[in-house]
Amino acid sequence: MDQALGLRKKTSSRDPWNDTRPLNAPFEKTVVRTLSVSSGKGGVGKSNVVVNLAVALDRLGRRVMILDADLGLANVDVLLGLTPTYNISHVLDGTHRLDDVLVSGPGNIRIMPASSGVQHLTQLTQEQKILFVDLLDDLETDVDILLIDTGAGIADTVLYFNMAAQEKIVVVTPEPTSLTDAYAFIKVMFTRHGERSFRILTNAVADEKEGRAVFRKLSRVADHFLDGISLDYLGWIPRDPSVPEAVRQQKALLEVFPGAPASRAFMDIAGRLNREAPTMPKGTIQFFWKRLLKV
Repeated sequence: MDQALGLRKKTSSRDPWNDTRPLNAPFEKTVVRTLSVSSGKGGVGKSNVVVNLAVALDRLGRRVMILDADLGLANVDVLLGLTPTYNISHVLDGTHRLDDVLVSGPGNIRIMPASSGVQHLTQLTQEQKILFVDLLDDLETDVDILLIDTGAGIADTVLYFNMAAQEKIVVVTPEPTSLTDAYAFIKVMFTRHGERSFRILTNAVADEKEGRAVFRKLSRVADHFLDGISLDYLGWIPRDPSVPEAVRQQKALLEVFPGAPASRAFMDIAGRLNREAPTMPKGTIQFFWKRLLKV
């Protein structure tokens, strides 16, 4: 399959992202940490969270890849002002290699862009899922952290990518509709797929007090109706006028306003994630995708 797709297999353990190890260094498999970032509703800044967490983790020395998993409605490339020639649809139809599709983001970040307005990609076939396994397994020594920017809501593709992730981050704002829809997402993941652990990130809040209050509201409802659920408070991002300005400039906030309050908050959260070990280590990207195939 690899030859038919024009994929190149690695011939050494040398890391193409500034690896200084000698070519004869012993091969060590990288444990890829996979985190999905989701929300009950759109408009809560989910994709912006993904982009800036990726930049923050990159600055902490992690090798980061973003998978734009909103396959029919791309967001990440737009936020960063990128115009990729190809996207994941060209890999899935067998016309281009993964190397042709991946684009460079800020720092050393790699991005697998989605496509816009391609409705059939919102429902992947079994053959496309199998293709994903082979493609992303080839990246396993190049990535420390894979951030998955899922679509909003509870569509099948959203649940599909969340089921495969080791850790599930749910972005929520103080808006009542955001809280309601975030709970609906968590409930579906819990009742339909048995997922019990979620990390809550409150976005666009006035201060830490409001951020924790938003978390407590969601946590109280989940604890009352979903027996055995575990919600962990990951942190808060302040409401900051620099955020929409960075979006207008199509740049990551940390690039253009590194000293902004929201930038400091992203660095704090990235530092917390960087100090942690994966909660449910799965070993390799191939295991990640094979688990995804079972959904």
